[in-house]
Amino acid sequence: MPEPVTVAVVDDEPLAREGLRMLLAEDPGVTVVGEAGSGDEAVALLARTHPQLCFLDVQMPGGSGFEVLARAEAPLPMVVFCTAYDQYALEAFRVHAFDYLLKPYEDSRFRETLARAKEQLSREEAARLGEQLRAKAVEAGLVSAPSSRIVVRDRGRIIFLEAEEIDWIESADYYVELHVGARTYLHRESMAALENRLDSARFVRIHRTAIVNRRVLRELRRTGSGGLVAVLATGAELPVARSQQARIRQLR
Repeated sequence: MPEPVTVAVVDDEPLAREGLRMLLAEDPGVTVVGEAGSGDEAVALLARTHPQLCFLDVQMPGGSGFEVLARAEAPLPMVVFCTAYDQYALEAFRVHAFDYLLKPYEDSRFRETLARAKEQLSREEAARLGEQLRAKAVEAGLVSAPSSRIVVRDRGRIIFLEAEEIDWIESADYYVELHVGARTYLHRESMAALENRLDSARFVRIHRTAIVNRRVLRELRRTGSGGLVAVLATGAELPVARSQQARIRQLR
């Protein structure tokens, strides 16, 4: 039986918080770890409970939802904004919010969002545990280390790339784009499959759409909206998913 997903509820309206608690209480797979009614209370709540998921209002006394994320300690939770104002939707997705619920929303819409959030969190946890098991198996000599060579077909040619040559990798539907210096190669392999073949000591997943070679990682920069951007030696600037921020900050 998997552990329940921990959830924080943040809204300055008591009735809105009560409505969220009632909907969350329907799902035995979640546990509400606390609630807050202002920006200041929200920052303290996130620091105290470190929830996996947060339903977050935008306009509140003591700091907006965006200001809460900018002030909160890492690791930040997955965020679903719940607000009566549609003008903040674009900004919400710029800070990599998982979803944006516009009040008044249907109960079915909320349940759909919660189910998708739980599924995403479950996949991330499974990937993390799988990587730990693979690393231990390699260390114990039970399986071989990941292959360092990637075969790419490019305009009639077959190119053998050493993994260390790759600066970063970007998902592209059923393909991935391998960024190697000034060149980009399209390679037919899923992001997950390629990640499993790469050396986790050299490559780090920073987002569901991007894997970066630590060799080219030069800077982590906070955005004005509380997000985090990885700046590469190549000049590329890539968003870091909130679920990966704590891990990236610990890199040496």
